Amino acid sequence: MDHAIVLDGVRHDLDDKPFFRDLSFCLSEKRIGLIGRNGSGKSTLARMISGLIEPAAGRIHVHGVAIAKDRKRAIETIGLIFQNPDHQIIFPTVEEEIAFGLENLSGDRKQARLDARAFLDGFGRLDWAERSTFSLSQGQRHLVCLMAVLAMQPKAVLLDEPFAGLDWPTTKRLYHWLDELEQQVILVTHDIDHLESYDRILWLEKGQLIADGAPADILPAYREQMEQLVFAEDEILGTGLSFNAVSKPAKEG
Repeated sequence: MDHAIVLDGVRHDLDDKPFFRDLSFCLSEKRIGLIGRNGSGKSTLARMISGLIEPAAGRIHVHGVAIAKDRKRAIETIGLIFQNPDHQIIFPTVEEEIAFGLENLSGDRKQARLDARAFLDGFGRLDWAERSTFSLSQGQRHLVCLMAVLAMQPKAVLLDEPFAGLDWPTTKRLYHWLDELEQQVILVTHDIDHLESYDRILWLEKGQLIADGAPADILPAYREQMEQLVFAEDEILGTGLSFNAVSKPAKEG
């Protein structure tokens, strides 16, 4: 499908062991949330959809592009934003960071710099053009990463826990940017409250898609299971939390 993300029979191994097995779905909705516990495969799947990891078997097409095989068209089709902007930003100034992807598309460095400035101006951030990327706050660097991706006008934007560790006002402002985008957005997050307005939710656990549907159907079940794990025996966290077992400070005297 030319307007969807399609996975067909995808298989992927981790540490020489099967992880994704015959993973198949078609994502045509505009706003999609991807949830699951740590280690469930969310980040791996995000990198596969973005073409950074090629599956061992099966196919992945994003808006009609074989994303792992056609890297030139891939950067025009989907943009990935990482959790830590320092893992994504590579240039010393904001203008250079924005211009990098544009130059890859056009092959014209001078025009890419002009287009980067025009894009920053459109965001109301032309004054950032010559600023050092490392002088910006964490939230500002996240915005630079978002702008660098959007400048290439991809058809889809995939964000992997993009605002972890940010304060509430910064997070809300960046979420506002996302909500206003025209592109298809796939958001990997533990912040499930923000996903209530989304069109579709995918729930991954241990490489398996265990639930797929509307937020009203998926999020309450996910929240209930996560709350139960607080007090349960768990292979990741060990023995469940018991308030009776929490030691109290000894009384003086």
